Amino acid sequence: LFLGNYIDFGRKSLEVIQLLLCLKIKYPENIFLLRGKHETAEVSRVFGFYDEIKRKYEKNIKLWKNFVQVFTCLPLAALVEKKIFCISGGLSPKALSLDEIKLIDRKGEIGSESPLEDLLWSDPEEIEGWEPGHRGKGYLFGRNVVKKFNSRNGFELIVRGSQPVESGYKYSYKENSLVTIWSASDFKGSLENLGAMMCVDKELNREMIVWKLSGGT
Repeated sequence: LFLGNYIDFGRKSLEVIQLLLCLKIKYPENIFLLRGKHETAEVSRVFGFYDEIKRKYEKNIKLWKNFVQVFTCLPLAALVEKKIFCISGGLSPKALSLDEIKLIDRKGEIGSESPLEDLLWSDPEEIEGWEPGHRGKGYLFGRNVVKKFNSRNGFELIVRGSQPVESGYKYSYKENSLVTIWSASDFKGSLENLGAMMCVDKELNREMIVWKLSGGT
């Protein structure tokens, strides 16, 4: 299960998304790709993916548009045994139950009034309640929001990506009710961070695997 943001970072993001899509085709019941904020027309147009396709495929803009269409089909969230809620970004005050999230039109417009934007852009913070997101999109959400969301939906943990963390993963809040996982070590060749992934067994026991690969991503 991958948590989104496959493109725009590094010189081979096109090859990364091509490989992931090939794996999904070959192993459809074993590979799952969530949508991140970079898997959108607006962000991929500005942050490098669009230019990378033009450079590698003789300015083939249609190819970029085809990828954008594929991105809109990617799911926004995933559940592990109905107890672990996985998302790329974070939560939305406009969709606080699993049923409400299921009703979101994943192919709809992404804007400030849409919970779709919040799910892709929001971040956890050591606050109470909600505050405007520091990225200019989405929200910052606090411990009490996570506690209420997990309790309402019967979840034990929220797993999300979207933010580099020095140790590869980082639990938020004293209950360890949310964890941020970042798999790209030595991000951009400058952060010197570790990468991590989470392994979950049938009893929902969790183990973090951490690594260090130099050279940037």
